[in-house]
Order: sequence, then structure tokens, then C-alpha cells
Amino acid sequence: MDPAAFLGHLRDQPFYKGQLEHIERLPARRPRYARLSHPLPAPLDAALKTAGVRRFFRHQVQAIEAVRNGEHVVVATGTASGKTLVYNVPVMEAVLLDRSARALYLFPTKALAQDQLRALKELTGGLSAGSGADIVMDTYDGDTPQSARARLRQRAAIILSNPDMLHLGILPNHQLWVDFLSNLRFVIVDEAHAYRGVFGSHVAVVIRRLKRLCELYGSSPCFICCSATIANPGQHVERLTGIRPTAITDDGSPRGPKVFALWNPPFVDRRRTSRRSANGEAATLFAEMVRHGLRNITFAKARVVAELVLRYARESLGKTDPQLKSRVAAYRAGYLAGDRRQIERALFGGQLIGVAATSALELGVDVGGLDATISVGFPGTIASLWQQAGRAGRGSKASLAMFVGLDDPLDQYFMRHPKELFGRPHEHALINPDNVYILEKHLPCAAREHPLSSADEARFGPGFVKAMIRLEQGGVLIYRPEQDRWYYPGRAYPAQDVSIRSIGGRSVALLDEAQDLRQLEEIDSATAPARAHPGAVYLHQGESYLVTALDLEAGRALLRPAPTGYYTQPRELSDVRIVQSEQHRLMHSTLAYWGTVRVTRQVIGFRRVRQYSEAILGDEPLDMPALTFETRALWWDVPLEWGPRLTRRGWEFLGGLHALEHAAIGLLPLFAMCDRWDIGGLSTANHPDTGQPQVFIYDGHPGGVGIAEQGFSLLDQLWRATLETIKSCACYDGCPSCIQSPKCGNNNHPLDKRAAIWILESLCPRKGLWAR
Repeated sequence: MDPAAFLGHLRDQPFYKGQLEHIERLPARRPRYARLSHPLPAPLDAALKTAGVRRFFRHQVQAIEAVRNGEHVVVATGTASGKTLVYNVPVMEAVLLDRSARALYLFPTKALAQDQLRALKELTGGLSAGSGADIVMDTYDGDTPQSARARLRQRAAIILSNPDMLHLGILPNHQLWVDFLSNLRFVIVDEAHAYRGVFGSHVAVVIRRLKRLCELYGSSPCFICCSATIANPGQHVERLTGIRPTAITDDGSPRGPKVFALWNPPFVDRRRTSRRSANGEAATLFAEMVRHGLRNITFAKARVVAELVLRYARESLGKTDPQLKSRVAAYRAGYLAGDRRQIERALFGGQLIGVAATSALELGVDVGGLDATISVGFPGTIASLWQQAGRAGRGSKASLAMFVGLDDPLDQYFMRHPKELFGRPHEHALINPDNVYILEKHLPCAAREHPLSSADEARFGPGFVKAMIRLEQGGVLIYRPEQDRWYYPGRAYPAQDVSIRSIGGRSVALLDEAQDLRQLEEIDSATAPARAHPGAVYLHQGESYLVTALDLEAGRALLRPAPTGYYTQPRELSDVRIVQSEQHRLMHSTLAYWGTVRVTRQVIGFRRVRQYSEAILGDEPLDMPALTFETRALWWDVPLEWGPRLTRRGWEFLGGLHALEHAAIGLLPLFAMCDRWDIGGLSTANHPDTGQPQVFIYDGHPGGVGIAEQGFSLLDQLWRATLETIKSCACYDGCPSCIQSPKCGNNNHPLDKRAAIWILESLCPRKGLWAR
């Protein structure tokens, strides 16, 4: 594999129009090994050697030694750095030395748990009879047969599960798990960076419920967490688990030289407001890689895009190299496990040269040392982008990664500022386990498991008291003063009514009409009108479904499979009222605030956009009910006298505020691990609560999950990134790459690019000063 030669070949092709925006050359990294302070049990050492593991990387040794010393750890190193051994080795060592020891492995998906079970069995397959070969381990999830569950509860040393099963199946039935919980030595949290936002905040409270029961049964397990590279692994795991871990981030594994190329589709109009389809560019690159025998994965956000890339690549190959058409395939989460394994083996063994995939191949699945990857659009986080790129170039092998930019502010910011992609710390993973809305759901579950007391405030955090007052006033919990305990009076399991994927007052179940109303998933009622309105195309595990009906009162939406070839973008209006400012910050020329706001949002229509070409197919009106909720927001004053100054220049003050609001929302995911659809905003020349021009950016979920707080703490950086994005965009008066928003309820009117630049240049601080 010679990445430079391949990129040189691309430059010579008729389709090349200067798309190579930047080339980053990452040097090879030599492995750094270390030795354990004392040897492993002989059977485990022999099994590791049978599996080809004769030495440990330094970060592996640091983690194993920390666990041996009784420390909780988080290991945040690169893809294919051997993180699995970080937890398998200490767990197996403990189980071999003490057959009563138990371990609970938590993975974000059932598929990943199955993949890791295979890896664990391959390791233990090298153990001899009587030396650990009889250790019982298996997955315990919704697919586990009832007949096998009792045996696993009683005999399994290692249970591999997921947070949903822990919440719904294990904790409510903890009396059946007394032996397991009493002897629980380890809790493994893999892919810890995946637990962020609403889901991560729920999981944090579920873990606190688990720790509470462990304490009841006399155990205090060690937490071993693994994460992709993020900016705050130690802080994130501390908020996730409630314990302070030792963070191990110095990667000792080898890395081959990697070339990372940023490919920006060319403009197609003279006003430089529209670019060639990123999907079309990806199909061209995919086909060229296959022609050159470069084994690759092309990552797309949606199954329909992956399959379109595959279709157009096959058409291209059919014209020049028809024998290669059978050596490319699609891969997605919806495939049966057997089909997925077959594709993985074919890619690993070289029968397949290229695979167009959704993010199903992003996590944990070993497909061998590929030559190249293509990421079609920014996958949402820098951590995810590096995980995709890490699928190629295992060990010391040279590899190529290509990132094809979409026509939106964040992608184009990276295209024009590559140092921000390759030189800055990765994003912060954000959760808010103190969210009162989430605690109100879980505290009844905890009380049903074991009565709550005032001592639980320290475990569940500052939101505990407020949530308990609401629950007691609502009759959900009953206080018995003679025992100083709160009890759950009902007989049912409250956990069965709590979805850990949503945060609103109630959930909305998404039901598949083609499968006898089989439930696909649940979403938050606060976000349902924007995500599952009638006519919306909803993506579930990369599959497209068309929403035919939404009933918020009944808490359900009906969907049917629909390979539509287009996606939808909701348009919404919002109103923001200030409830309380909790912090303020004196900036260069204004004041910025963070606090609680009351948001009213209404979806008023949606747009249909063709998947492959991004062509707008039409706009449809909607009459959806308005939703009101309290959440967290950041906002800042804009000096009133700036309006007349802009007017004298012939620019529009409100258009400038509106434009910078759009661009700032698009760029906030640069600093927080979130999606632009997780946040909302408002810009006004005269806010009714203050009588001043102001711009608001708020968490789109009730109670907030920390996104606005992170934006507030890094506001000066957010302003500068927003200014750079707007100022460096080649368009004349605004485009989707800078100030236009796909979700704007005002049809992106008014917008004034020049006014936005002037306001941001005036806002950008020399140095922020903190105040309360």
C-alpha cells in the first residue's frame, strides 16, 4: 500500500477538480512493551501464548497493575491497541485464583457483546481441562432463552450484557442474583465514550443503582472502563460510575504510517453556494480503490447511502472491470449475525476488496488489516472518525484514510482548518446524572429494589432532594419517618415503564407496521415531533422507515420500511423564556449567561432531500402541537447600539444575529460530543425578559445533559470557530456550509453574512473573566 502513489493517481483522473483539501501524514509508531511485576497464573499465561500474546504493551501493563492494586481504571487509547486484554486478563486471573469471583461485562449493543464473547472464548479455549476450561461465561440479554437464565445466574463467572438488561432484567430481580452480586469483583464498561447525552445520563444512574445493591450484598467491585480517545476520559468515567478512576492514555501499541486526506467536493455553481454530492464523490473513490486492489471500508451514516455508494461503484466497475463487481458488498447492523460474520470473514480473508458500511463496523469488530477507509461526512465526533480510520493499517502496515466533507458548517470547518482536526484535543463526552427528570424515573426503581434513605443523596447527587420532593408529593414514594426510609408502594416493577433512551415525561414507542407492530425502539416525547412526525424518514440501525402516524397521547408512532432514496429535515419554531441565570461571565464586550430556560418548540413543516444528490424535492407543512419544557441554555447580550451601526452600513442586524446563531449551533459539536439536532437556538433583537438583543443556545432535552454548560465554558473558542467558518466560506451571501440551517422554521430568513462577521469580530474576547 502506497498512499502517496494512490493520491497521485487520483490527481491524474478526469474527475479531479482540486478536491484534495489537505493531506496529513502521520508517522509510524514503534511498540513499547513492559513486564508485569509478578507473573500470571501458569494456565492463563499458556493460553495467552497460544493466542499469540507473548508480551504486553505498556498501557496494558499499567492497567493490569492498577487493577491488581485495587484501583478503578479507564483506558483511553486508539483502535486496535489491545484494550480487550486490559479487562480479560485481570478478570481471568481473579477467576482462576478464586472460583467464586464474578465479573459483569457491559457493552452498548448486543452484537458487540457477542463479538467479545467469541474473543473471550478464543482466549479461554487455550486453557486445559481442570485449569479454567470449565469456567462458565455467556451473554445475558433479551435473546437469552428463559431455560438458560437460571443456570447462568447460578453458575456463570462472567456475564456479558448491556445497560438495558441491567436496568430491566437484573436489578429489579436482584434477589435472584444474590450469589452473583455478593461475589461481584469486576464491572467492565467497554466503549465508555458511547455513554453520553441522554443515554449516558440514564446509564450513570443505572450504575449507581447497581453499586447500591452491591453494597447491600457486601461487595465493592472494581470498575475497568475502556474508551476511544476523548478529551476527558477520567472525568467522564467519574461522572458515569461515581468513582474516580486512574486514567491511562499513553498508547504503547504500534501504528503503521497513515496518510489522512481531506477530500472536499467541488462547487457546481458560480456563486459557490453548492457542492457536488459527497455520496457521488465517495462512490468514485470507492471504485478507484477497488480497481487498485486496496481493501477498504466506506462508512456512510445511513444504510440507503451505503447501498447507493455500492450501486454506483458497481456501475462504474462494470464499465471497466466487470470481474470486480462481485468483490464488493454492503454491510449494516440489520443483517442477521450469520450474514455479518460471512462478510467479515470475506473481508478479512481478501475475497472482498471493498465494503460500503454503516457505523455497524465502527465498534469493536475485527476485520483484519485493511488498506484504506473512506468516511462520508463527519460521523458526529472526532472519536468516531478516528475509530473509522483505525479500521485500516493494523500493526505496522501503511494505510490511507479519506474524509469526504459534506456541505455543512462543521464538515467545512474541518476542511478549511485541518489543524483543528489533527492538532486539537478530542471532544468532551458529556452526561448529566444529576438531571432531575432522569432521577424522577430511576429513584422509584431504586426504592423498589431497596428502600431509599437520606444517605442516598450522596450517591445520586444534587438532584436527589428535588426529585424526592416531587415523587413524595406525587404519591409515587411514601416516607416512613420512624424508619427514615422512602418506599415504593406499588407491586409492579417501575423499571418496565422507564426507557433509558429517552428523557421526556413519557416515551414514544416506534412500531413497525410490517412486523405486526413490533417495537423498533423508544424515543423521547420531547423530540418525537421533530424526529417522528408524519412523513418523516426515520433511520433505525441504518434502515429507512417512513412514519405514517404519530400519537403523542398514546405514546406511539407507526412506521413502515421505506427505501425512499430521500431523507427529511424538520422545520421548527422555538420560543425561549429565562427562568434563572445561574452563572454569568464577563466577556470582551458583553455578558454571557448559563442557566435554566423554558423552551416552547413547534414543528411547522419538513423538507424532503434526495439522499445521493442532496437535491431538494419539496417542502411540506405540518400542524404539530407545541411542546414546552425546562432545560439548560447559554445566552449572551448583544449591545443595543450595534443595531444602528450595522444599519448605517446597509446590513441587517437581526439577519446577522440569526446567521451567527445558526453557525454557532452547527459548530458546538466541535467542543461537545453531540449532534446539532440535540441543540436548539433563538436569536432576537428584543427579548421580552430583558429588552435586549440576545442569542440563545439550549439543550434540546428536558433538564439538559451538559451541552450548553460545555458551550458556556468554551464560549470564546466557539465564537472564534464560528467567525472563522463564516469568514472563510467562499460563498457571497450565505450557504449551507456556513449560515444556513436545515431545521430553521423561518426558511433561513433573514440572514446577513456580513453582519454576522461584524458582530462576531466585535464579540470575540481578549480574555474571559468568571463571575457568579
